[in-house]
Amino acid sequence: MAEPIDIAKRSSFVRKPSPEQNVMDYGKLPPQVKELEDVVLGAVMIEQNAINEVIDILKEESFYVDAHQRIWRAIKLLYQNQAPIDLLTVTEQLKKNGELDAAGGPFYIAQLTNKVGSAANVEYHARLIAEKYIQRQLISTSSEIIKEAYEDSTDVFELLDKAEKNLFSIAENNLKRNSEDIASLLLHELKEIDIRMNNDDDHLNGVASGFVDLDRATGGWQKSDLIIIAARPAMGKTAFTLALARNAAIDHKKPIAIFSLEMSSAQLVQRMISMETHIPSDKIRRGNLEQYEYQILTSKIDNLKNAPLFIDDTPAINVFELRSKCRRLKQQHDIQMIIIDYLQLMSGSVDGKGSGNREQEISQISRSLKGLAKELEIPVIALSQLSRAVETRGGDKKPILSDLRESGAIEQDADIVIFLYRGEYYGLEQDAEGNPTKDIAEVIIAKHRNGPVKTVRTRFINKFAKFENLDEMGASDHYMEIQEGSEKRKFKRLPSRMNEEGGDDSKEVPFEKRHKPEDFNENDVPF
Repeated sequence: MAEPIDIAKRSSFVRKPSPEQNVMDYGKLPPQVKELEDVVLGAVMIEQNAINEVIDILKEESFYVDAHQRIWRAIKLLYQNQAPIDLLTVTEQLKKNGELDAAGGPFYIAQLTNKVGSAANVEYHARLIAEKYIQRQLISTSSEIIKEAYEDSTDVFELLDKAEKNLFSIAENNLKRNSEDIASLLLHELKEIDIRMNNDDDHLNGVASGFVDLDRATGGWQKSDLIIIAARPAMGKTAFTLALARNAAIDHKKPIAIFSLEMSSAQLVQRMISMETHIPSDKIRRGNLEQYEYQILTSKIDNLKNAPLFIDDTPAINVFELRSKCRRLKQQHDIQMIIIDYLQLMSGSVDGKGSGNREQEISQISRSLKGLAKELEIPVIALSQLSRAVETRGGDKKPILSDLRESGAIEQDADIVIFLYRGEYYGLEQDAEGNPTKDIAEVIIAKHRNGPVKTVRTRFINKFAKFENLDEMGASDHYMEIQEGSEKRKFKRLPSRMNEEGGDDSKEVPFEKRHKPEDFNENDVPF
C-alpha cells in the first residue's frame, strides 16, 4: 500500500511565499494552524449545520495550505448551489473543477473527516484560522512597507498613507466580505426598507440634518455620499454646517468630525455657544455678559459639553493627512459624518505647493473626498466657494451649478450640491413668489443624484449666526423674551466661594468651582 501523502510537505500545495523562504527571511514559518484547518474542513463535510457556523468567517485565503483553499472553494460552491455537503459531493465537485489531484486526492480528503470527533467547537476553530490569516496579512504588508522604506526614491508621506490604508483595509476586510452576491444585497436592502417603513422619524435613514423639509428631500445624509455646500461670502456657510453638526451630535447623538481650515476651533466654539444659548456672539467674544446671560450660558452649556463633536483646525491640511485623521477617528470614535470648511483651502499635495494647475488639484481633492466617503461608508460634507460671476449677474443672483469655483470635477464627484442664498443680502424684500425675504435663507438642492432637486426655506438669525426650521420660534424672538423676563425677575446673587485664606475673592478660585449649573435653581433662568 502506498504511503499516504503528507500534504504539508508538498510544496505545490502550500501558499507562496514558501515556508523555506520565510524561514530564510524571518527565521520562522508564517503563522498557521494546519491541524485546525483539517478539523474545520472535516467537520463541514460530516456535520450538516457546521457550514452555517463558519461560512461568514472564512475565505479561501484564510487557509494556509493550498489544497485546503481548493477544498473550501468546492465546499462554498456547493453551499451557494444549495447542494448537500459531504465527502462524496466535495470530491465530485473537485473533480468537476479539475482540482481533485491538486487537493490531495480522494484519500487525503477522506482523512480530513477521520480527524473530527465533534463539530461542537467548529466556529471557535474557524476564528483561530482567521486570526492566523490576519497575522500573515500584517507580515506581508509590513514586509512591503519595510522594503519600500529602504528605497531613496520613495515619497515618505505617500508611503505613510499607503501603510495606514493597507492596515485599515486589513481590519475592514476581515470584518466583512469584499463583495457580495445580488441575493445577499437584496436581502439586506429588504431589511433596510422594512426598517424605514416602521421608522417613526419620517422615514429618515441617514444622518439627520435637523431641518425637516431638507431631511424629507434627502432622507438624511446618506452613507458614502459627498455633499457640496456652496455659497458666496456672508451667506452663512459655516453657520449652516455648524447647525448640521450640532443637530446630528446633540439631538441624534451621532459622532461628528469637523475640519476647519478657515476658522480656529475657539472661534467655532464661540459660534456654537451663541447658537445654543441665544446670546449674541459679539457679547460672548468680548465677555460683556449680563448676569442672567451668564446664568443661561452655564446652565445650557452641558448640551455642547456632552456632544460627540471632534474639531480639528489644522490649516491647509492635505488630503493624505485628512484621510489619516479620519480613519483614526472612525476606528476610535466611530464618527458618522465628516464636515470640511472649506474645500478650496485644502492642499492636494504633501508639501502644500500644489501641481501648478489649481483646477486639476481641486479635482484631485474632490475625488479623494468621494473616495474617503466610500471607504469609511459615511457622508462627507465639504464647503465650497462660488465664483464672482454670481455678483455680476443681474436679477435675483441665485447661484447655479456653473458658478462652482474651479468646478472641474466637483459637480461630477458630488452626490448632492446645495447652494445657500439670502435675497435679503442683495436688498431684495420679496422673492419671485412674493414671499418676504427678511431673516430667510434658501437651501437650494441643485443636484441630487438619488432624489429630487428642490428649495427649502429656513430661518436665518444673523445676530446668532443660526439657522432654524422656518416654523420654529425665532431665536431673536426667544432672546427678546429672555431680556423682558429678566427685567421682571430678581436673580439671586451668584454664590461666592471661599479661598484658602478665607477671603471672598472669587477670581482666585478656579472657574469650575466658582460657577456650576447646579448653583442655579429653576427660578434663576427665565425659560
